[in-house]
Amino acid sequence: MSETGFEFEIVVVGAGPAGISAACVAAECGKQVAVVDDTPWLGGQIWRGEQARPSQPQAQQWLERFRNSGATVLDRTSVIGAPGKGLLLAEHAGRPSEIHWRKLILATGARELFLPFPGWTLPGVMGPGGLQSLVKNGWPIGGKRVVICGTGPLLLAVAKGLQKYGAKIVGIAEQAPLSRIAEFGFGLLRHPAKMIQGLGMMGLGARLRCGVWPVKAEGEDTVRRVTLTDGRKTWTEDCDYLACGFHLVPNVELPLAVGCALENGFVRVDRWQATSAADVFCAGEPTGIGGADCALAEGQIAGYAAANHTARAETLFGQRAAWHSFRVALAKACALRPELKTLATDDTLLCRCEDVSLARVRQFASWREAKLLSRCGMGPCQGRVCGAAAKFILGWGMESVRPPVLPARIGSLVTTTNQK
Repeated sequence: MSETGFEFEIVVVGAGPAGISAACVAAECGKQVAVVDDTPWLGGQIWRGEQARPSQPQAQQWLERFRNSGATVLDRTSVIGAPGKGLLLAEHAGRPSEIHWRKLILATGARELFLPFPGWTLPGVMGPGGLQSLVKNGWPIGGKRVVICGTGPLLLAVAKGLQKYGAKIVGIAEQAPLSRIAEFGFGLLRHPAKMIQGLGMMGLGARLRCGVWPVKAEGEDTVRRVTLTDGRKTWTEDCDYLACGFHLVPNVELPLAVGCALENGFVRVDRWQATSAADVFCAGEPTGIGGADCALAEGQIAGYAAANHTARAETLFGQRAAWHSFRVALAKACALRPELKTLATDDTLLCRCEDVSLARVRQFASWREAKLLSRCGMGPCQGRVCGAAAKFILGWGMESVRPPVLPARIGSLVTTTNQK
C-alpha cells in the first residue's frame, strides 16, 4: 500500500445500510475490507447525521458494529472509473488513487427522480431529500411555508423531519391514487416494523392529498406559489419552498462501468447478490428500491458471499424474500401516472445544466443522439437528472457509461488514459 494506492481483499463502494452491513459481515469473517464513500460520514443519505446526533436505534447498532469490525474507511473518496479488472480509480482531496480489489461489492444507493414542469428550475424548488439534507446542515427553515409533492414514503418522512425544525407544512401531494396508497398501507401488516414507522408519521398537522400532482411553480426571484391538480380541478398554494420528487432512481453508473448487466433499469443479481461481472456483487437500491431493511438483508448476503461464507448468507434468504415482497408492493404503490409525462411544455428545460428545452430534445431519436447534437446530459450532473426524466417521458434508456463516473480533475483522467 502506498500514498496513492490501496489493496484489499474486498472493497465496498457506498457507506449506506447495504454497504455498512456488507462490510461488517465480511470483515467479521476475517477478510481485509475497505468501504469507499464520497461523503465524510457513514450511513449514506438515509442515516445521515446519525454519527453526530443519534436518533435511530437501527442505525446506531450497525454503525457501532462497523466500528468494531476492523474494516477500513476511505471517506471523502470518489470512485471515478474502473480502468481494468480488480482496479478502481478514485479521487481523494483532488488527488488520484488506485484501489485494488479481489472482490467488489457495489452499494451505490439511489437518488431522487425529478420530472420537469413549468417553474421547476426556480430557486426554492428542490427534491424532498435535498431540502431535508440542507436543513440538517443548518439551512434556516423555521416559519417557512413548504409544499411537498411527488410520490413515496419519503414525502411523509421529510414532512415530519422539517416540522421538527419549525417548518410550516402547507400540504403534501401524493400523485398515487388513494386506492393504491390504502392497499399499500394494509400490506404493511405483514411488516410490523414498517407499520409502526408509518403510524409515527401520522398526525403531521398537514393535509395529505392523494391523486394530486404539481402543474407549475411560479415566482419572481424564487418560488412563491405552486399550482396543483387532481385531474378535475386545479388550485394554488402559496409557499416559500416546493419540495418535489417522484420516488428514487438507482445509481447504476459505476455498476455499468464495471460491466454489470441491468434488468428493468436495475442491476441484475443472482441469489448470492452476484452480478454478471466476475467477482462483483451488488446490494441495496441499485438492485431495487426497497428501503434500509431490504438493503441490510442484501448487504449481509453480499458480504458473506464475497467472503466465501455462503452458508451464513443462505440463512438470510427468507428475510430478504420478505423485504423483496415489500419492495414489489412499494413499486406498485409509487408507479407514476401517465399525466406526469405531459407536465412539461415545449419551452420547459429538460436539461438544467446545459439549458436544453424539451422541444429541442424531442427532435432526436435517442439519448445518444440528443447528447451529441444538443449537449443534453453533458453538464455537471452528467445526465443524472435529465437522463432519468428523458427515460420516463421519452422512453429512452442509458446506453453506456464512460469515465469519469463522477466529475474529476484532468490529472486523474490522464492517469486513467496512461493505464490503458
